[in-house]
Amino acid sequence: MKEQFNKDVDLGLRNFPKTIPSKYFYNKKGDELFMQIMNLPEYYLTRAEFEIFKEQANEIIAALKLDPNVYFELIELGAGDGTKTKELLKPLIAGGFNFDYIPIDISKNALDQLEESLQEELPKVKVLPKQGDYFKMLEELKDSDHLKIVLFLGSNLGNMSDQHATEFIYKLGANLKPNDKLFLGVDLMKSKAIVGPAYDDSQGVTAEFNLNLLSRINEELHGDFNLDAFEHKPEYMEDEGVAKSFIVSTKTQTVKINGNKNSYFFKKGEKIHTEISRKYNDAIIDEIVKETDFKIVDKLQDSKKYFADFILIRS
Repeated sequence: MKEQFNKDVDLGLRNFPKTIPSKYFYNKKGDELFMQIMNLPEYYLTRAEFEIFKEQANEIIAALKLDPNVYFELIELGAGDGTKTKELLKPLIAGGFNFDYIPIDISKNALDQLEESLQEELPKVKVLPKQGDYFKMLEELKDSDHLKIVLFLGSNLGNMSDQHATEFIYKLGANLKPNDKLFLGVDLMKSKAIVGPAYDDSQGVTAEFNLNLLSRINEELHGDFNLDAFEHKPEYMEDEGVAKSFIVSTKTQTVKINGNKNSYFFKKGEKIHTEISRKYNDAIIDEIVKETDFKIVDKLQDSKKYFADFILIRS
């Protein structure tokens, strides 16, 4: 993991423009900061999707056409703390459904905390956590003939370009069998007045979350980033529905990473692109899905129509 982190950082900082994959936000401190972000008043995404799970859990079960007498595997990609998913697990347990919950996450810390909280809150849920790359973990489950329901929530799809999103969903389908389902949560297109503050909160937690990526490089790869010489700068293109996050150098400087024995030159104002957050409508989702083995069969939304969860079935 550390070796790949080193390679990805080196490659990204040699690129023009400079980039670092957003997956590296999530060490222990990154997990904690993102938990804070999800509770910020400006960050509507988590609340909107949580409302769907809280208020429409039985509708989700009905839309997925789950049968209490048929065993299935409930697989969650990027499970995090499982707050939303717990609202679905409750009626599944109460209804006597026969399933295993398989959370997959790159963060062992997040999985350990999730498993511990489930043991306390929902001890009847059988949890089989898996740490690592989504597709490696799915490949391990591929040979099972059991029905699979894959949850990909939080608009994590939005961290990809549309082409990459199509490739991602196609690759998901390659690890599933006909009639398996994908429950896909996406943030919907809306005004800059709503979206902008979600990525630039008044308390500065999102900025700290982004800059923690540099702290992680310093700690794990022995870098010498001066965090005071960089700042978080988000952008949102309302017409395209694309939010981007950048870490920007506030001066001309050179940063050294002893872990790979390389140095990286930054001009004043030069950006490191860390994250994209795509917003969607039905037409965009249709375009992304049409080149995959899935078809959309249902959709649920929160009361403000900020967020949507699509149900897709593998053909």
